[in-house]
Parts: sequence; structure tokens; C-alpha cells
Amino acid sequence: MNEITTSDPVLNAILESESEKSDVLAQICARTRAETHQKASVKSLKEIAEEAKNKKNPTRGFARVLKEKMAKGHMGLIAECKKASPSAGIIRQDYDPAMIAVQYENAGASCLSVLTETGYFYGNNEDLKIAREACSLPVLRKDFILEPWQVYESRVIDADCILLIMAALKDQEANDLVELARCLELDILVEVHNEEELNRALALDVCLIGINNRNLSTLKTDINVTETLAPLVPPDRLVVSESGLKTFDDIRRVQSIGASAVLVGESLLSQQNAGAAVRNLLGIA
Repeated sequence: MNEITTSDPVLNAILESESEKSDVLAQICARTRAETHQKASVKSLKEIAEEAKNKKNPTRGFARVLKEKMAKGHMGLIAECKKASPSAGIIRQDYDPAMIAVQYENAGASCLSVLTETGYFYGNNEDLKIAREACSLPVLRKDFILEPWQVYESRVIDADCILLIMAALKDQEANDLVELARCLELDILVEVHNEEELNRALALDVCLIGINNRNLSTLKTDINVTETLAPLVPPDRLVVSESGLKTFDDIRRVQSIGASAVLVGESLLSQQNAGAAVRNLLGIA
């Protein structure tokens, strides 16, 4: 994956230390913090905050769309755009986020998820802008949001929702990022992988609870994670099952135990026609 170096010896030491760990999440977070530090040296927190607050276009209501699907008894699909992942490597050599977004929308996806992480997923902010401009779906910025600077950046690049991963954040950090996102009219998908993370997430003022079937430290996937955690989520929250979902039977399986939406990427993108893959996944003839 892409390397990053900085002029800050402290950050370089962090990167070198984390790169030696087998914990994939720790490696990605170290790289993300270093990259954000570099960006902030070019555009200050004050400058990007002002830019975000001056955005005039409204967000598209990511959570609202999923709630409307749930109210009708339909499974919401957050269809993902990404070129690569740490577990699969390059997924699509001919990666075209605009074309994929249009195929997803036409096939019945509820929302988009676009990877903007550069080093491990080969994403960038332009991918999100291009995908969003190509369709009318609300868009999740799929990245490792760790700093307020990134939340402001998310609004600047026209994301409608951000992802917060409880495994990567302390409680106060998560709470501060949630409050900031709300001030910028961004929705928040909070991601958990175990009961301890779920309990921490439920203490936050958020309605979207993502249950990641993939262990971000080992990259192993098990749909039983959703089966274990979904029944523990109160009915006033909306459960999104993430990762490892490949078939219509998988969708029915997680829906039967309380998931109202799913986030799927790799199994859709690995097929030539992403739209046909969406229809097959949702059981649409």
C-alpha cells in the first residue's frame, strides 16, 4: 500500500512503531493521523472549519432515507464504492465511481458508501465527489475519522454521513465528533464489533448502529457477530449489518434478527455489473 512520511519526527516514530504491529486497525489509524496532520499544516483547523460552515448546499438525509426504508418494511442497502481493501487487495482495476454509483442507484440501493482512505483502500476525496454528483443518493464517507479536522473536511467534500469506529476512539473523542458532526448537519454511523463497543456506542446520541462482522484487527469475518449483537440494540436505533454479506440468504438472515440495513461492497464490486449484483443481493427479479 501507499507509504507516507512526514517532516514531524514524532509522527514518523508513531508510523514506524505502528507499522510493526499485526493490528491492521492500529496501522491504518496511525497513517490517518499522520496524513491529517500533514493536511492541517496546509489548511488550518480554523480555515477548514470556516469553509465547512459556509457550505450552502443541504445534506441529503442519509439516516432519513434508511428510516423510511425501515418504516416500509424494506431492507436498506448502503452500496459501497471502493477500489481495494486490506483483505482483498485490488477489487476493480477499472474503478469508476460515477458509473458504479449510477448502477447502484438504478438497481435500488438506498445510499452510497465511498472509501476515501488513501493508503489501504486506494480511495480519495474526489471519488466521493464524483460518485455523489453522478446520482441522487446520500453518501457515507467511509474513512477512519479520528480528528475534528476530518469532520469539517467531510462537510467540505459534500459527504452526508460520516463513520465513527468505536474500536479506534475513546468515549470523549467519539462524543465530541458526534456533536461536531451534528452541528454540520452530518449524519453519523457508529460502528461496533463486540458488546463492549456496542454499550459505548449506545451512550452516544446517534440512531445508526453499524455492526461490523469483520474484526478490524485480524480482518476475519463472521456474520454471527450481527446475530449476537443486533438483539441487544434498542428498537429506537437502526441496525446496519456490515461485511461478509454476499447473498440474498445472508440479507434475510441478518434481517430476521433485527438488521434494518446492510452495508455491502466487495461482493458487489467483484462482479462485472454492479447493478445486477445489487438486484441479486436484494432478491429483485
